[in-house]
Amino acid sequence: MSVVAGSGRSAVEVFLPSTYETGVPYDLFARLRAETPVCWIPEPAVGPWREGPGYWGVFRHADVKHVLRTPEDFSSHLGATQIRDPDTPSDLAFVQDMMLNMDPPGHSRLRRIVAAAFTPRAVRALERTIAERAAALFAGHRDGGECDFVEVAADLPVWTLAHVMGVPARDRRLLYDWASRVIGYQDADYAGLSTADIESLTPLGRLAVASRPEFEPGRNPRSRAALADMYAYAHALAATPLDDESVMSAMRRGGLTEVEFENMFFLFAVAGNETLRNGIPGGLLSLLQHPAELTRLRADPSLLDSAVEEILRYWPPVMDFRRTATRDLTLGGVRIRAGEKVVVYHAAANRDPSVFPGPDRFDITRTPNDHVSFGFGPHFCLGAHLARAQLRSVFKELLGWDVEPAGPPRRLTSNFQNGLKHLPVRLSRRRS
Repeated sequence: MSVVAGSGRSAVEVFLPSTYETGVPYDLFARLRAETPVCWIPEPAVGPWREGPGYWGVFRHADVKHVLRTPEDFSSHLGATQIRDPDTPSDLAFVQDMMLNMDPPGHSRLRRIVAAAFTPRAVRALERTIAERAAALFAGHRDGGECDFVEVAADLPVWTLAHVMGVPARDRRLLYDWASRVIGYQDADYAGLSTADIESLTPLGRLAVASRPEFEPGRNPRSRAALADMYAYAHALAATPLDDESVMSAMRRGGLTEVEFENMFFLFAVAGNETLRNGIPGGLLSLLQHPAELTRLRADPSLLDSAVEEILRYWPPVMDFRRTATRDLTLGGVRIRAGEKVVVYHAAANRDPSVFPGPDRFDITRTPNDHVSFGFGPHFCLGAHLARAQLRSVFKELLGWDVEPAGPPRRLTSNFQNGLKHLPVRLSRRRS
């Protein structure tokens, strides 16, 4: 097991979910980036999850971008995009029909079907509605009262996704639960989460709950069997009258196969939810930990756009993604064999000092800011404009409030999502 020179720490720590319970290991990333920027990482067994074959971790900004922009060498399709291998060949075959796990030209075909809903023009049409919803997050809050900002912030991405997808308001909580089970499967508090009030759901929602499988520790939550309730809901929703502008309508018109449709629903219901659910609280915590920058933003709200970019760099919601080498090749001076996993660390790339001067400094005026939090290349995040709009709306609204920590934050146990489970704060309206 490799030990990073001068640190006494092993490279395996970047794989272990428990590492991230106390924070992203930026010090370890820095040493790996400097000493072994393409490094072999073991995958030991963790709890009920079996040992994996290991993978090449990639930590430099230039190498990360190279991997992400060359699908002909580093495939999303061969082994999908999570570090953990699917449990069975059939599980792999199922997720390979997800847009996220495709290479061009198949990926390009699916992306075109839904892209119209996420263009800058389409997002601009939603911005006022998103801003109104962001304001509503705080409107009913008791002045001077305490809240868990993670729960407050979770409402906006869930509401926005439901709006874009055509999911009835009464069923929004199902989106929250599905994302929790997928992104939090390494965390005991999230793995089997079910918070939706059955009595408040639509008949479609109750149908989904009735189809929910029993929770099995160790089962991959990205399998079809583990999310049978979500897929039952997707098909039932698609059979109802829908707004012609919704993503669901575009999917229904797009000539998708049944498996492609199910995977597309998964992608929007989960991936479009989890990133903002983690990024918004992470952004607030970053500002609270750097009060001078928060004061700076209050004094000059025109810095909001650059502040959002710095939040994304400093607190990347997604820390890594996997590819699979399509052939024998060399990356960063290291020989990689065909079929081996290659995992790019966005969190490490975002603090590469060759790209970001003072990379550990949180600077809301940082420019340029070439972060890779939305990825790079053909898989650049389709929802980036929508995500930025939501971040801007929340933090613009927060400038009208004084925010104080009301307890220690608690992090999500995950080697994939940079998440918070709890962020207790006290909110008081600012007096002009």
